[in-house]
Amino acid sequence: MSVLTPSPPPPDPSTAIPSPEDFTLVRQDLGEAGSLPTVRRDLRSAKTLNPSDTGMEIAKFLLEDGILTDEQLAYAVRIRDKLSTEKPLLSILHEIGYVNLDQQRTTLRKHRISVRIGALLVELGHLREQDLRAALALQKESGSGKKLGDILLENHFIEENRLIEVLADQLGFPQITPDLGDVDRKLLDKANANWYLQRHFLPIRSEEGRILVAFADPFDQLARQDAARLFGPELVPLIASKSAIRETLESYKRQSQNVGGPLIQTNEIARVVELVDELILDAINAKASDIHVEPMKEHLRIRFRCDGVLGIYKKFDKKLAPSMVNRLKILGKADIAERRRHQDGHITFEDPKTGREIDIRVSVYVTIYGEKVVLRLLRKAQLVPLDQIGMFPRTLSRFYEDALDLPSGIVMITGPTGTGKTTTLYSCVNYLNSIDRCIVTVEDPVEYVIEGIAQCSLNPKIDVTFETTLPYIMRQDPDVIVLGEIRDRFSADAAIQAALTGHKVLTTFHTEDTIGGLLRLMNMDIETFMISSTVVSVLAQRLLRRVCSSCAESYQPNSTELQRLGYKRQELEGTQFKQGRGCAECRHTGYKGRVGVFELLILNVMVKDAMLQKCTSHEIRRISLETSGMVTLLEDGLLKAALGETTLAEVFRYLPRLDKPRPLAELKRLVGIT
Repeated sequence: MSVLTPSPPPPDPSTAIPSPEDFTLVRQDLGEAGSLPTVRRDLRSAKTLNPSDTGMEIAKFLLEDGILTDEQLAYAVRIRDKLSTEKPLLSILHEIGYVNLDQQRTTLRKHRISVRIGALLVELGHLREQDLRAALALQKESGSGKKLGDILLENHFIEENRLIEVLADQLGFPQITPDLGDVDRKLLDKANANWYLQRHFLPIRSEEGRILVAFADPFDQLARQDAARLFGPELVPLIASKSAIRETLESYKRQSQNVGGPLIQTNEIARVVELVDELILDAINAKASDIHVEPMKEHLRIRFRCDGVLGIYKKFDKKLAPSMVNRLKILGKADIAERRRHQDGHITFEDPKTGREIDIRVSVYVTIYGEKVVLRLLRKAQLVPLDQIGMFPRTLSRFYEDALDLPSGIVMITGPTGTGKTTTLYSCVNYLNSIDRCIVTVEDPVEYVIEGIAQCSLNPKIDVTFETTLPYIMRQDPDVIVLGEIRDRFSADAAIQAALTGHKVLTTFHTEDTIGGLLRLMNMDIETFMISSTVVSVLAQRLLRRVCSSCAESYQPNSTELQRLGYKRQELEGTQFKQGRGCAECRHTGYKGRVGVFELLILNVMVKDAMLQKCTSHEIRRISLETSGMVTLLEDGLLKAALGETTLAEVFRYLPRLDKPRPLAELKRLVGIT
């Protein structure tokens, strides 16, 4: 294996810079100054990568770094435009002494991820402008998202070795010729060879805590993101030919097949135990909520759900699937001999770093390719003060005054699984917790212990069920009763009866929105007047991914998004829409953490009358919007996107769109922000 830093190849005589005499003639024609407005306009248009603007693509970086001035660039541009033959702008800057090779390399290496490969090759004289035009046309015609570098190589506009030499020399990517004997097999064994082949990269070794990874295309952001997820963000990108990477991986595959696969060695059991522990620890460190272990036709796929979104963690040889599933079944105390029926289990895992125990729920599901296992990481809920969960000021004050501060009635928190209902429920309980109140809970399970209240965790194995527990709750002289979840007619009746006898009841419910929560209760054959006289508020919520603060950048909605919202561009004046560019801090997703979105319905007289009159859901919603000050989930999400907390993509993906949102100015007034 060798790492090279080649010298640039000699220039082609056909692209030689004109003689000093030619420049003198041009200077006499130009005078001593260029047209600055024209140059600045060309700089703005350069990002579209019109082949004639390739010099501007690099010149803008030289300007940013203070190597070049506006006046110098304008002068060089006018020289270029007056010459009888086309010459790269960068060559002209060298010839007239404004930029030297060291300055050029320093700037290109600083901005290397932003440099466009076509512009670079043209300006360095390794690619003709007409060839770049042809390659861009082919790229557009293909419509398959094919990379420009691949098109240049396939059509022999440039040789692969020359391309690699240019990138290595000018952009500072160390060049490497990989050899299997010099590759760290422990790093290579972290994924399947076919997975590396699809992404055209190869881990080499670790140096000073950083992993050296050879890429066929170091500009491929998806490949770099996958490498970062596998080896961590501290990567050192190298460059190697695609053919060399392929040959190394094919050799690895042949050796692996001869010994039974890279992960199935003689000490298979110890290796599987290590892999499962590593899998769970990586999920904990990534703050994943779920781990999916999925046998597929060709491989074993592992996915993590982070911030509500599933993403690939690793892929392994399918031969590993039975061993890994059996290990998880043993940990979860499931029957490893049973492979025809679905099973459940439970793991208590101790984090070796913190010593903290984490409960993991195990679900084994039989599929056509084997048993799929899903692990739900049940972290102890973090107690968040109610004023920090993300409600807007007026929404929060109304929730306090018209729901929590009332002496009795049912407060329902509703939403699909995984939307933060339990966190909000505990925040409400903590707000109500005081020396003069008796709070009793029945939960399945208790997820956070709060000092000063009586919490009960259900255990069906010893007949501690909801049905058997409820009569005992009522004998505990409670002021506030917390029912973990309304699941059926019995628990709904129990909540209503408790509220009718003067108790405050807090509970959660699985429905899409606030009106859906009321309708589901009404469809349980419970008398409508019982519901309208006991339910005081319904709070619907969702969790959207938060824009990463480390890489957030301003963004304005496009015409399609405006059309979906029903807004005109002038209505968005003063907004701060943002999106994440992607960085190591957010694992190149553009998001880090989540933000709550809320819809609060306070049941006033008009809403209760509409329920008693058996109005349609549309009519109840209209009355709620007009009379109760309700802001819908969609509207709350739009406001948070307009403030730069989340993105419109998250709003469109997760929030129900039942009505056209009202103007942002009106929504700001309703929630109490300016």
